[in-house]
Amino acid sequence: MIPNKVKMKNKEARYQRLYQQFEKLRSNDGDRLSRMATMVALVYHKIPYFFWCGFYLLKDNNLLVSVYQGPLACQKLEKDKGVCWAAITQQKTLIVNDVEKFPGHIACDSRSKSEIVLPFYDSKKNIIGVLDVDSDKTASFDEVDARYLEKMLELI
Repeated sequence: MIPNKVKMKNKEARYQRLYQQFEKLRSNDGDRLSRMATMVALVYHKIPYFFWCGFYLLKDNNLLVSVYQGPLACQKLEKDKGVCWAAITQQKTLIVNDVEKFPGHIACDSRSKSEIVLPFYDSKKNIIGVLDVDSDKTASFDEVDARYLEKMLELI
């Protein structure tokens, strides 16, 4: 069994490499959608416990799926229900260790067991959606995931 301190250090090192890679890959031509797609593909394929990773964007007061990697997603999330809407309402990153215990959780795929959702802001600091990441294992996400995913979102 690998001690948690070693796991955390390895996780942090992996995220540092991914952050640097995304910094080099991202386009500075103003195309947000391209940067979103690049970030999602990068982390989805490089972090083994990511089962689903993608963006839901606000449009006409609805939360609609945008770019993502993984199994099919819910196209539209019911208003004010689930982790994604909670992250928007609370305006903060939410880590859910067991989605079965989250009131009103929306199960787009029953294999999802834990989740992290981060508000996604435009350049004027308005929330325009969320980055949603699911794992097929419970308790997959922690403050290291939150910190680095938030940093990567700032590059978009």
